[in-house]
Amino acid sequence: MQALIEAVQHNCDIVDARHGSDYGMCTYLLKMRELYRWMHGLPLGTPLGKDDVGEWLTAREAHLQALEQEDFLEMVVGDRVIDPFDAEAVNAAVADYGLVYSAGLVQGARPHFFLAELEAERRGEDGFLLRVSGRELARGLNSPPAMTRGSTIFLRRESLRRYLWEKYESWLWNRPENAMARVVACYPFDAALDEALDSMVTVEMAVIEAHERGEYQAGLELGDAWEHMLLDLSGTPAELMARAVRDHLADCTNTLPMLIEPGREPSLHFFMASLGAMRKQLFPSLETAYRAWLASGDAGDLADLIGRAARHWVNVAGHMLALHERHGERAAAAIAKTMGQSSL
Repeated sequence: MQALIEAVQHNCDIVDARHGSDYGMCTYLLKMRELYRWMHGLPLGTPLGKDDVGEWLTAREAHLQALEQEDFLEMVVGDRVIDPFDAEAVNAAVADYGLVYSAGLVQGARPHFFLAELEAERRGEDGFLLRVSGRELARGLNSPPAMTRGSTIFLRRESLRRYLWEKYESWLWNRPENAMARVVACYPFDAALDEALDSMVTVEMAVIEAHERGEYQAGLELGDAWEHMLLDLSGTPAELMARAVRDHLADCTNTLPMLIEPGREPSLHFFMASLGAMRKQLFPSLETAYRAWLASGDAGDLADLIGRAARHWVNVAGHMLALHERHGERAAAAIAKTMGQSSL
């Protein structure tokens, strides 16, 4: 499979060549540093030599610059030659090798690929296929812990572990007294980093699965029109808003009802610590309800809000679809304009 691994990595490198500049400089350098750690097989937390990383970064950027205009390679498995975006055909071809492959478009209509060892595969009662991966064999700068592609949910254990480490490392810079500090207090990070990460991965795998189940259910409810809308909104603030709305819908129907159950406090803290700027902007009442829960220990306000919010985000998503149906490719401005009145 080495030729296949190299082909997938080549395509990942092309994506990085074309879209690495989409990140801010600080984010880009942090992602490059973690890619260096992954490519060299270094454990998380290992100090990195400044000169070694600098030399690698220079060589890496020269390599990427040479790839920017290259075409994506086809996937060759045995005597089969497969389009790199035909993920199901590739997965059927590599099943006997214990591998899992994903390909598609993510935020900003950027291509995305990865290849990993398959840990588990099972069919959900709602019809989706869940694929859990372990050690990753080919990946790019963008390495999300979970994704939903049509009726398939991908959970990436190694990417989740790395993501948790990055959140912890970022918190270490200033150690603010925030939701992430409450997460850190629940695990032995200072005394046993690997043990803490392993424990947190086990807990958070269930959380990201719940979110992706919500994504899958939202996809069934919103239909193909939602994906067509995202393509037309690609690269605009309206796309960020649309993705945030669907995330909120998925979480209010699946993730948050689970997180307010007794014993899930560390995951609720981590959920709040991980919310992006757009999601906070659209859902400020969630922070208010979270703080009320911190003060009282009573999740009643959170539960009430989650129920109301699920209905709210369904309505907001429907309104966005209606605007897209009316304005088509020019819907971005209209959607962004109306979202100011759609926060909760």
